Amino acid sequence: MLEAQARRMNDRIDELLHLIEVEPDALREAEFLQARAILETLVGKTVSAADVEDTRIVITTSDGNKYFFYGFLGEGAGGNG
Repeated sequence: MLEAQARRMNDRIDELLHLIEVEPDALREAEFLQARAILETLVGKTVSAADVEDTRIVITTSDGNKYFFYGFLGEGAGGNG
């Protein structure tokens, strides 16, 4: 009985691990599309600062709003930009 429970638990763990697997290129593409959508909302605004950090890019507009861009930095197989 304990073996059957352990087997079911291991199967469930495998299922859950499969759900959280993320393809880096797919994530990068999703972030790229989100960044494009955000940038489209900035048309007509003035950018007062742009900072490139290790894990993100921060854009500050003259009205004080900050926009954060993640996920498409670094190396990848695709060339989106």
